[in-house]
Amino acid sequence: MSDISMYFSSIVLNSYNYNDDQIGSFIKSNTGEFPELEPDAIALIYVPEFRGDAKKENSQVLSDFRASFYQLYKGKKWTKKIYDLGQIKPGQELKDTYFALSKVVEELVKLRVIPIIIGGSQDLILGIYGAYERLEQLVNICSIDYALDLGDPERESDSESYLTPLMLKRPCYLFNHANVGLQIPYVRSKDVKLFEQLFFDICRLGEYNSDFRVAEPHLRNADLINIDFKAVKASEVFSHKANPNGFYSEQICQIARYAGISDKVNCLGIFNYIDTNEISDQLIANMIWYFSDGYFSRWGDFPMGSKSDYKKFTVVLEEGNYTIVFFKSHKSDRWWMEVPYPPREGKRYERHHLVPCNKFDYDRAMKNEMPDLWWKTYQKLSSH
Repeated sequence: MSDISMYFSSIVLNSYNYNDDQIGSFIKSNTGEFPELEPDAIALIYVPEFRGDAKKENSQVLSDFRASFYQLYKGKKWTKKIYDLGQIKPGQELKDTYFALSKVVEELVKLRVIPIIIGGSQDLILGIYGAYERLEQLVNICSIDYALDLGDPERESDSESYLTPLMLKRPCYLFNHANVGLQIPYVRSKDVKLFEQLFFDICRLGEYNSDFRVAEPHLRNADLINIDFKAVKASEVFSHKANPNGFYSEQICQIARYAGISDKVNCLGIFNYIDTNEISDQLIANMIWYFSDGYFSRWGDFPMGSKSDYKKFTVVLEEGNYTIVFFKSHKSDRWWMEVPYPPREGKRYERHHLVPCNKFDYDRAMKNEMPDLWWKTYQKLSSH
C-alpha cells in the first residue's frame, strides 16, 4: 500500500473520559501518528474543501461531528476496526485536492477499508471517481439528492454540475447513476429526459415517502453512495441553507444503514455540510453510526455464494418470449434479478449480470409485465 499519510493533517481531540463501550474508547485516530491500517475496516476522512461551491463565500466550516460521534456507543456486532484519519489538507488548487482524495480512496478501496468522507462541496465526487478510474473499475453511484446536478456542459463544473463532466470522461467508468430523493421543482424537465435516455434511475422523494423499500435496491447496487446534506429537511437541522422539503432525520439514518449493509458499497460521501450547529453535528454522527452498524451487520450474500443459500424463481413472459430469473437469499430475504449480456459476435459463452431488485419486480414479472429495472440494465449492458 502506498503511503497516504502525506495528504492528511492530524486532529486535536478534546479531553474526554470515554467508557469502554463508547466509540471514543476504541477508534484509532490520527492525533499525530498515522494509524497502521488493517483490511475490512472503516475510515473517517474530513475534507474542508468548498472552492467548488460557487455560492459559498466562506471556505472555513467548523464542525464538531467528531465529538458527537465519539460519544455514541458501539453496536453489538462492532468487532472490526474504525479509523479516524483526520483531515485531508486542501491543495494549492482545487484539482490538487481532487488528486489527493482520489489517491486516498484508491488505496483504501484496494485495502478493503471503506472511506466515509465528510464535508466539502459535492464536486468532490470528481476526486473520488478518479480512484475508480485509476483502478479501471466500473462504478455505480447512488446520489441522495434533491436535484440531478447535471448543470450546463458549457460552464465549468462545480458542486451543482459535477455529473456532466464525469459522464463526458473517456473512457467512462460510470455504469449507472441512481438518484434517491429527487424533488421535481428543482430539476429541469430536459434533465429528467436525459436521465431516462441514459437508462439511469430516479426515485422521487414522494415515492420514497410512500414506500421506503423502493430505494433499497438502488443503494444495494451502488459502489459509491453520495449524500447531499441539503437533501435533509431544513427544519430537521435548524438550517436556513437547506430546503423546506426533504428527508426527515430518521429517514436519512435509515438510508445510511441500508448503504452500510450493502455488500457492494465501498465508499460513502456526505457533502454540502455547510450550515453547522449542534443538531446537524449530531445528525452527521448518527448517519456515520448507522452506516457503520450496517457495515458490521453485512450478510455477505452478494456476489452469489453457494446456490443452496438462494431460492431460484424462473418467470417466462408471454410477450417477447423473455425468461427472467430471480434469486432470493435465505440469509437476508433480499432479491436479485439476472440480466443477460446482449449477444455479440465472437462471444461463445452466455453471461449474465446480477442486479439487486425487490419483490415488486418479481410480482410485476408474474403479471407478465417487463420490470423497468431489467430493461434499463439490458440497455446499459448493450452500450458497454
